[in-house]
Amino acid sequence: MPDPAAHPAVKPPAPAAAPAPVAGERIADWMNSRTGMYQRFRGTMRRTFPDHWSFMLGEICLYSFVLLVVTGVYLTFFFQPSMHTVVYHGSYVPLQGIRMSEAYQSALHISFDVRGGLLIRQMHHWAALILVAGILVHMMRHFFGGSFRNPREIIWLVGFALLPLTLFEGLTGYDLPDDLLSGTGTHVVEGGLLSTPLIGTYLSMFLFGGEFPGTAYVPRFNSLHVLVIPGLMAALVTVHLLLLFQHRHTQYAGPGRTAGNTVGLPFLWLRAAKSGGFFFLVSGVIALVAALTQINPIWAYGPFRPDQGSAGSQPDWYMGFADGLTRIMPGWEIRLWGHTLVLGVLVPLVVFGGVLAIIGGYPLFESWISADRSEQHLLDRPRNQPVRTGLGAAWITLYLLLLTAGGNDVIATHFHLSVNAVTWAVRVGILVLPPAVFLLAKRVALGLQRRDRNAVLHGRETGIIRRLPSGEYLEMHSLLSQERLHKLTAHDQPPPLSIPQAAPGEEEPSAPRPSRLVRLQVRLSRAMYGEGSRIAKATPEEYRAHHPVRRESPEEGEEQQDRG
Repeated sequence: MPDPAAHPAVKPPAPAAAPAPVAGERIADWMNSRTGMYQRFRGTMRRTFPDHWSFMLGEICLYSFVLLVVTGVYLTFFFQPSMHTVVYHGSYVPLQGIRMSEAYQSALHISFDVRGGLLIRQMHHWAALILVAGILVHMMRHFFGGSFRNPREIIWLVGFALLPLTLFEGLTGYDLPDDLLSGTGTHVVEGGLLSTPLIGTYLSMFLFGGEFPGTAYVPRFNSLHVLVIPGLMAALVTVHLLLLFQHRHTQYAGPGRTAGNTVGLPFLWLRAAKSGGFFFLVSGVIALVAALTQINPIWAYGPFRPDQGSAGSQPDWYMGFADGLTRIMPGWEIRLWGHTLVLGVLVPLVVFGGVLAIIGGYPLFESWISADRSEQHLLDRPRNQPVRTGLGAAWITLYLLLLTAGGNDVIATHFHLSVNAVTWAVRVGILVLPPAVFLLAKRVALGLQRRDRNAVLHGRETGIIRRLPSGEYLEMHSLLSQERLHKLTAHDQPPPLSIPQAAPGEEEPSAPRPSRLVRLQVRLSRAMYGEGSRIAKATPEEYRAHHPVRRESPEEGEEQQDRG
């Protein structure tokens, strides 16, 4: 018999050992085993974001706010929010020996003596301007696209609340250096407070710690600017982002895009990497602008003195429309029971607050007059909502007119005009131009709708003229691609609200007569969604009647001609 020891049994090879996890994986596993982060945020990390250029507007706002916080923390290391009077002995020779507040002295110290201080100051200021501009453009994008509709009304309201907070954050920061220009702006704030009926004097005394300018407004503005308003803004940004993840992004209509899905990039890691790169791009652009473009040279204005005013002083652009309201308002006053009501200041403040309230509450208004209560996840093309587009264009016109009014003295000086002529031109323009622009924008939107309908039914013009045997000349049209057809017909056209009518044979409807509020609601709904406010889109039956047999489109190969 053969010896078993001479022929040992063959053993199968041992399985290869799994590769050891790298350091990053070990850290992730350690965190996940203790916090359960992966299971909790797995759906969020795979959330899809549409890859459209307009979505970068919200990111610009977010990254500008982050940059504001970072540069603001650096500036707080050196800024002294005190109105204690000192004598300047710093590096800027023209102000040597001048009496000024400690706040102004520390602002000069940051600009001339702190390494990188002037660059950080200017980055902080430019980031604030870009933040306000980003919020306004971001809101206009949502307004014209209709992304504020059900179920995103709260997202709009939270985002809108950031606008007045950002305006007041910029105003309080603008007044902190206590230079002559910012002091002039603070004087305007005092006038607005004093014009408030009944409590105006008390508000002014509380804010300034006595008679203007007092000794307390810089420390109090600093607390608001550094602690209170940024904290509220950070909380609102967090709520805004949480609601955004809850309801997901809206998207424009297109092939494969429906109300039940989102086409784009996953949050991790594609979207996160792209957003991270965009953050550094925004920061780099702001740093480059701050390095090359001077803004708010406080050393050129000198310290604030209540008995002096800066000629040609202008607020930052985002407060220009509020200043313009005050400049075009006549200097009316009413004296009642020994008290003076300064309408020349009070009315602009009320109008300013009213305009902001209308902007914030518009989604609720449109929901009130709409018969469609379904969830909306696809964005509108502005042309498909002519009334809304006209209202937005009218608001932009009003804003630009008031911004012009805020610089009426500078415009008059540079163009050798009368200040009164510029002021009256803006007054007349406010009454004429917004309604005219509303009608023009509405007509343009209706014209674009009509063109889309003709393109769907007849195709696009090819520029080819063909002569028929009968001698008739026809311009040939080519059929649109399926993608183009979907884009032009994907929008909904819900009917306007209506009042129940009497049934045939009945003199009056069975339901009780609607109230005045209901009748107003129906009238507004008809004005928004009625026959005169939109062009009916082509139906499938109309399309089939014009194109009995569908053949290949030019994009797909063989060109199919249609007589239209």
